[in-house]
Amino acid sequence: MKIMRRAPFGQNYAFVVVGVVFLALLVAAGQRGAPSVLILPLEQAFGWDRATVSLSASLGILCYGLMGPFAAALMQRFGIRRVITIALALMSVAIGASYFMTQAWQLILLWGLLSGIGSGCVALVLAATIVARWFTTHRGLIMGLMTASTATGTLIFIPGLAWIAEHSGWQPLVLVVAAGTAVMIPVVFFLLPEWPSDLGLRRYGATPEEADPTPDRRNLFALSLGTLMRAMKTRAFWYLFATFFVCGFTTNGLVGTHLIAFCGDHGIIEVQAAGLMVTMGIFDLIGTTASGWLTDRFDPRKLLFMYYGLRGLSLIYLPYSDFGFYELAIFAVFYGLDWIATVPPTLKLIQENFGTTDSAIIFGWVAAGHQIGAASAAAFAGWMHSWQGNYVQAFMIAGFTGLVAAVISLLIARPGKDAAQLKPAVA
Repeated sequence: MKIMRRAPFGQNYAFVVVGVVFLALLVAAGQRGAPSVLILPLEQAFGWDRATVSLSASLGILCYGLMGPFAAALMQRFGIRRVITIALALMSVAIGASYFMTQAWQLILLWGLLSGIGSGCVALVLAATIVARWFTTHRGLIMGLMTASTATGTLIFIPGLAWIAEHSGWQPLVLVVAAGTAVMIPVVFFLLPEWPSDLGLRRYGATPEEADPTPDRRNLFALSLGTLMRAMKTRAFWYLFATFFVCGFTTNGLVGTHLIAFCGDHGIIEVQAAGLMVTMGIFDLIGTTASGWLTDRFDPRKLLFMYYGLRGLSLIYLPYSDFGFYELAIFAVFYGLDWIATVPPTLKLIQENFGTTDSAIIFGWVAAGHQIGAASAAAFAGWMHSWQGNYVQAFMIAGFTGLVAAVISLLIARPGKDAAQLKPAVA
């Protein structure tokens, strides 16, 4: 039975929900990006090589991605507020416990497995679920705004974390991250209703006749895996999965994890390199929000072609720049605008191919491909650096995968537009 509360902002309370989720995604993304700052301090403190530290980051990204589709099902089964509150608590406890770690396996367990599982619930699939529950119009724009927080959080917190690591060491850094995550627990618990109808509202932009979507109460695994099995029968799913794999491979897995260390190889100190990440974060917020607006108006496949193509070229360019101020500034602007602008058009293509009912879970599986790609890049680049002593080939390979993804994007079907022969798999 639903307990009716009064909405303090009326129908506009949907934007309060967006704000709460934006902050939760921002904090969770910042926690997910913290390992990039820990690489060098942990090498110095414990003598662990870059491949070992990268392994924990890789596992965290992998768990983050694989948890997505199950998180979407958990939210349908048990409620968004309950799932996100527990996830934030798990993240805070795991990161706080790493203050006492002395062995590499503890890093892998706490920063890799446990924080990865927790952050996997506070991820893009949460944004997709909120968009489906609270909006019928402006979905691309709202998804773009919330998506921006997942990348911007990774980037804007990095300078502060780098400053803490440089001046106080890695242990105060983990306490700050744990505390920042814990702060969001009461915010989510008190300000995030499950449904608009809990406040006597309807979805933003919905007519009075439109009811809330009916939550699916099937078994968690039946819901997640059954939806995946239906999606796997279409080429559209595999094209979307492949392009999002490349998206992860070329963003948080490679650049998010290794750019600071790459700059360090060229004599650029951590705080300065972290400032580069901030610039990317600012332009990501602009680029991804604009991508949502563009997605509501233009063919999402052509947008993806442009995004992946430009990203690939920028990654090929970086190793052959001289890492001077202007060269890095140009890279930060172009790469930042494109950091995760791929999400709004990808979600729109999923909704067109598979319908609104299944879109959050299918997006969770596609997002899992993103994090598998990211985990692969984090581990691959660390291994390449240990083998070759530099990141040049790792960035070149990633750049070429971006060009391949650009071509694949044009092959994705749009049912009802140019591929009516493909029918959406709706539960």
